[in-house]
Amino acid sequence: MAKRGGFPGGGMPGNMNNLMKQAQRMQRQMEESQKELEVKEFVAKAGGGAVEVTVTGKKEITKVKLSEEVVDPDDIEMLEDLVMAAANEALRMAEDASAEMMNKMTGGLGGGFPF
Repeated sequence: MAKRGGFPGGGMPGNMNNLMKQAQRMQRQMEESQKELEVKEFVAKAGGGAVEVTVTGKKEITKVKLSEEVVDPDDIEMLEDLVMAAANEALRMAEDASAEMMNKMTGGLGGGFPF
């Protein structure tokens, strides 16, 4: 009788099974790392420390701290610029940490799987 296509024993070949296990392990590790990153805080300062913004790994601003000397009713634009600068820097820090985590997880493959 001629052999039909498919795999002996009707199961996945060892290589494919191993790849699936690796993919599942990588997914679990990514989920755990993402949870760790979400609770991490990133603090950035502007104006020599006069403005401080704290952001979580979920990229949510959780705290804005202003020094009294930076609050000048005659120069609101400067304060707005400092808050924006500190917030943007804190968000960049969170994004960099996220990208670094992904790079570690994917081995520098840009988010792809190694197969």
